[in-house]
Amino acid sequence: MKRLENLDVWSDSRVLVGDIYRLMEPIRDFGFRDQIQRASVSIMNNIAEGFESGSDTMFVRYLKIAKGCCSEVNSMLYLCKDLKCAVIEQRIDLQSKVISIANRISKLIEYLENKQ
Repeated sequence: MKRLENLDVWSDSRVLVGDIYRLMEPIRDFGFRDQIQRASVSIMNNIAEGFESGSDTMFVRYLKIAKGCCSEVNSMLYLCKDLKCAVIEQRIDLQSKVISIANRISKLIEYLENKQ
C-alpha cells in the first residue's frame, strides 16, 4: 500500500474523529471535551505517523500507541454515559466503532509482526 488514504483503518479513524467532535460540541467541560477529542485524533495520527515511518517495526510501535488511544477513547465514552453527555445509542455506536478500529489495528500489528 503506497498511500495512507487507502488504509481503511486510518480512514475509519478519521470518521471517528468527526463523530467525537460532533458529540462533544455542546459539552461545557472543556477539559473532558479536549481530552477525548485529542485521544481520538491520536488514533488517526499515530496510524499515519507509523505508516510513514519507513519500517514495519516502527509502524507496529505507532500502531500499539494508536490501539492504546482506542482504549482511552472507549474509557472516556463510559464517562460520557456516567455524566449523561451522550444519548445511549450514540455512545454505543461510537464504542462499536472504536472497538472495531482497535481490532483492525491488532490484526495489522499481527500481520506486520508475522511478515518479519
